[in-house]
Amino acid sequence: MRNESIRYLIVPGWQGSPDNHWQSHWQRSLPNSARVEQRDWLTPQRADWVQALEQAIDAERSPVILIAHSLGCVTVAHWAAQASPQLLRRVRGALLVAPADVERATCAPALRNFAPIALQALPFPSQLVSSDNDPAVSVPRALHLARAWGAEAGLLANAGHINVKSGHERWEQGFAYLYRLQARIDQRALRRA
Repeated sequence: MRNESIRYLIVPGWQGSPDNHWQSHWQRSLPNSARVEQRDWLTPQRADWVQALEQAIDAERSPVILIAHSLGCVTVAHWAAQASPQLLRRVRGALLVAPADVERATCAPALRNFAPIALQALPFPSQLVSSDNDPAVSVPRALHLARAWGAEAGLLANAGHINVKSGHERWEQGFAYLYRLQARIDQRALRRA
């Protein structure tokens, strides 16, 4: 990804992404990238998180690609469901990794205010990546979210929550999903030209 005209916005999930998380590595590796900062990483409030994402997108003058993990994916869906057409046009695409199912029975109470999950189709190309043993989302639920959001789905074997705990610190192979998304964005732009 050497497209300097695109701004990569990293959208972490609950508790943020520590320095050894793949999102932090990607932020250091990708040109022209920034992190969406939340005021409270430990007791997230849906309205606050959506507003922080909106402000981050609004502050950019370049088109953006969102790179979200876990609760960050749900935040993207909530934002897109209520965003203005003007701001939606700034988003070229979204990589949605290990979305957290905040409606599951075992969901942490701190995350339940993000339910129900917005299920409107995203108005930009998106790629969802999940795992067949993610404790935060079942395979059927991940595929349901991908269909609802209009996202292409990728399913990894035994990758857990695709975070530091599951052994995904640098997650270099994840760049393949970002490149695939970028190719879809480029194809869409060519069709519209």
